[in-house]
Amino acid sequence: MAKNDAKESLIALLHGVEHFNTQIFPQKRELFAELADGQSPTTLFIACADSRVNPTLITQSDPGELFVLRNIGNIVPAYGEMLGGVSSAIEYAVLALKVSSIIVCGHSNCGAMMALLDPDPSKLAKMPTVQSWLRNAEAARAVALAATDGGPATVRSMAEQNVLLQIAHLRTHPSVAAALARQELILQGWFYDIGSGEVMVLDENARRTISIEQAVASLEASENAAA
Repeated sequence: MAKNDAKESLIALLHGVEHFNTQIFPQKRELFAELADGQSPTTLFIACADSRVNPTLITQSDPGELFVLRNIGNIVPAYGEMLGGVSSAIEYAVLALKVSSIIVCGHSNCGAMMALLDPDPSKLAKMPTVQSWLRNAEAARAVALAATDGGPATVRSMAEQNVLLQIAHLRTHPSVAAALARQELILQGWFYDIGSGEVMVLDENARRTISIEQAVASLEASENAAA
């Protein structure tokens, strides 16, 4: 990017801040006053760092409702594999914030998934950290390829298998395992199609996608059964 382009991009961001301060913030002044002294989000939302994925826009959530964790490929290393930012955010969300649900959201046209499907690994040679990070999704690649009976796996199938894998990894985290055992936490996987805006829910048991309507109906039915 040329220096002029970089400056123009930064200026646009600063103008955006001005608009927020003068137009948006005053409309939500009471909300931010409530948030000034603390947060109590209900959901940990684990998403890809892709700039096209906007969790608060997709879910129509206000500030303070989602505790958002983002990284390349919406990956959750199994507990003990890579203790750090991801594992500490999960632990904090479950133990300190007491979130009641965790969403892992994959998406269409994901660069991380395309890199995993690329038969030429040398393309990541200049990004060794990314290459190492994506090893946490290798099992999803194996499943996606196996499901095609030798044919090419699609980026969508890879992204969906990756979401299911990362949910399995979530279950290895002690804080998550304990909350699940107490029935205080729900895990759910989503797939977001950028081009259509459609969000599908991944049924972990059936390993297939279901619609938002089906997911809501299933949750309401289980709630009524427990009542």
